[in-house]
Amino acid sequence: MLSGCVTQTTVVRLTGNIMVDGPRMITNGPPRDRVLWQYRTAAAAMDRGQFSYARQLLDDALLTTGGISSDKGAKLARSYFHPESAKTFIGEPYERVMAYYYRGILYWMDGEPDNARACFRSAQIQDADAENHQYAADYVVLDYLDGLVTAKLGGDGSDAFKRADEETHLAKPPPPDPKANVLFFVEVGPGPYKYASGEYREELHFGVPSSPVHSARIEVDGRTLDAPLTDDLYFQATTRGGRVMDHVLANKAVFKTATDVAGNVGIIGGVIAASQRDRTSQEVGIGLIAAGVISKIVSATTTPAADIRAWDNLPRYLGFASVSLPAGPHAAKVEFFDQYGNPLPNLTKTITLNVPSDGKDTVVFVGDNSSTPQTV
Repeated sequence: MLSGCVTQTTVVRLTGNIMVDGPRMITNGPPRDRVLWQYRTAAAAMDRGQFSYARQLLDDALLTTGGISSDKGAKLARSYFHPESAKTFIGEPYERVMAYYYRGILYWMDGEPDNARACFRSAQIQDADAENHQYAADYVVLDYLDGLVTAKLGGDGSDAFKRADEETHLAKPPPPDPKANVLFFVEVGPGPYKYASGEYREELHFGVPSSPVHSARIEVDGRTLDAPLTDDLYFQATTRGGRVMDHVLANKAVFKTATDVAGNVGIIGGVIAASQRDRTSQEVGIGLIAAGVISKIVSATTTPAADIRAWDNLPRYLGFASVSLPAGPHAAKVEFFDQYGNPLPNLTKTITLNVPSDGKDTVVFVGDNSSTPQTV
């Protein structure tokens, strides 16, 4: 009878190839992880130039993210007896920002800069509720692109450009050129990862591997373009201050400790009382032992561990460059450099551009992990 009540769980064997594992996990993995695998697979598809597939994945992920307020898992995660990872994954703000950022790039590729701007603005909104307001909505590239689209559409993008300039922590973005018709979205380095610490792993922290790449340069038609890296996702992940969930997890940890201590006290006190010769003391002792055991069980089932699921194939740095080119085919080379300015030839990308004559912008997405050669 008991075996008939056991829930059947599908085990998905991972291969280490995201383009194999991602679709499998999206289809057969835990529903709470679906958005996580859509994020990961979309980023991998972007690197491989599979933009149509990335578009599909991001549209579905963002649709889920937008309706997450009714997620039952989020309520369970706030209870004492369910881990934070029980909730449907939508990501920390920097992860949600990147989902909108990538979707904006794809809109621009499709000749819809107005929708791209809407995505860049939505991305800033995801970053707007930082506990420390000094760092709220401070992505340089997002405000810069907001201003660039506005200027391209005949509006005044000066306010957005001003915000981008004031938010600069790394390199300044290039001078805006609304007439530029070839746009390079550049990303480099491994992005942040998450880990937990504390007695019960209730404290969420972020780390980042060292990046071998510190700058990028583009050569096209005999011209050299710098692609300044304006934003650092590790900086964004670590400058937001506390989360509401951090307080929930801290309370869970206190509760777990208190019930554990109460259980110890009850059991020890019960054993001492039960060892007495009079019947009343023995009965009290048995009661205390029972209460202590129950308290220990409650403590054992309390789960304060922080959720360390992460969009683990994001970049660390974001950059941008643009140039005006005549209609027709062009050859571009993107080079990456280490912290000392030495080229990393194994990372060089070659791209064939076909600039249309209808005035539509040519959008190039390239990073140190991108496939090469590419045709745009």
